[in-house]
Amino acid sequence: MVQVQSLPFVGDVGATYSLKESFLHYVWQFQYFNSSGLCTEEGEPVAVFATGFHNKHAGPDFVQARVKIDGMEWVGCVELHIYGSDWEAHRHADDAAYENVVLHVVWENDKPARRADGSLIPTVVLRNRIHSGLVLRYKTFMHSPDHIPCASSLDRVAGIFRLSMAERAFAGRLEEKAAVVMGLLQRNRGDWEETCYQLLARSFGFKINAEPFQRLALSLPYRVLRRHGNKLSQIEALLFGQAGFLELRRGQWPDVYTDVLRREYSFLSKKYGLLSGRLERAEWKFLRMRPANFPTLRIAQFASLLMYRQNIFSCIMEAENLEALRELFRVKQSDYWRQHYSLGSVSQEDVSALGDASIDALLINAVVPLLVAYGKSQDEPMLVDRAVSILEKMEPEANSVTRRWSALGWEAENAVESQGMLELYNNFCLKRRCLDCTIGASLLKPMPA
Repeated sequence: MVQVQSLPFVGDVGATYSLKESFLHYVWQFQYFNSSGLCTEEGEPVAVFATGFHNKHAGPDFVQARVKIDGMEWVGCVELHIYGSDWEAHRHADDAAYENVVLHVVWENDKPARRADGSLIPTVVLRNRIHSGLVLRYKTFMHSPDHIPCASSLDRVAGIFRLSMAERAFAGRLEEKAAVVMGLLQRNRGDWEETCYQLLARSFGFKINAEPFQRLALSLPYRVLRRHGNKLSQIEALLFGQAGFLELRRGQWPDVYTDVLRREYSFLSKKYGLLSGRLERAEWKFLRMRPANFPTLRIAQFASLLMYRQNIFSCIMEAENLEALRELFRVKQSDYWRQHYSLGSVSQEDVSALGDASIDALLINAVVPLLVAYGKSQDEPMLVDRAVSILEKMEPEANSVTRRWSALGWEAENAVESQGMLELYNNFCLKRRCLDCTIGASLLKPMPA
């Protein structure tokens, strides 16, 4: 146990309003407080033999703790609050899950905590037992103007702490993405091909148009497109029509290609009852976007993928390595879309097919989570290993987040690490979850007295 000196608080260092319960959880879990002469509010001596296991679910904060209070040893739960009155405010006395609380730990005890039968719960106050330096460092992190709270201190963190946190964040990110896939699968009643199609559609939106792409896939079932899998013009008609791009705007005169699509969609949409789910063109974003990323071109590329790689989920499962997967997505859009970025507007230069960077983004955001989800659902760990191996062989992503880390001297070596850094930034740094982060916890750790 690290013994820390008890110092009086000065100014707003000890102010309660800016503290969160997570800080008390951290202090309790690692016993970063002065335990000398520890006693309850009633003056009963307290000794902590085991802090218990941090409970991340409903119920008391720590379970299976072991403490001695006034000479009697107890095994049970510990509940922590900023204020003692939070026990009553949270109605814990009415919740059977809290009947086994043997110790109440608070920053400030403004009101005693009582069980349903009126008996007092032993309470320990930590306000004057935590070193003011630890509180100040915590508040500095919480109120840092930087997106990365520890930006000014990151160079003091050993590489092993950074790497372990990136790996942990990556594992959590992969689990979350796999859970999204399983949620889609459940809604699709176990249809992996439909699920794969919807997941790929969202990924073809490349963040900016992910939402309308997903709605497009939900309104246009894959089974409908598969019935027309041998005719690219009909696949394009269904996709562009359902996306809302075939509706004539004022003053617009369609070219021959657009007119063919409009006639095809008019017939097919009525045949399959698609009109009620059709999107509006206004739902798609073009502003401040390079033509190569226009949603119209992405739809054309998606259409070619669906035609030339029928039963796309099966194709992905059969691809055994990174290069095989990349080759799977190397398909050229139709002749029209090699000369156009949008309907009716001829490009001054040839329009490229899906680029390598875009293909890798699809693999990261759709294919890898799909492999992990399928591997877990079928109890085939080799598929999960394949997914991780694919990311290990890929170059790290280059985006605004990885550039932030790079500016602080932390360069990702591969896509596994860059994915971990993205998760760390989005789910820990921006949410100020420094106490849940190996890096933040190492910087906040008090020095031995």
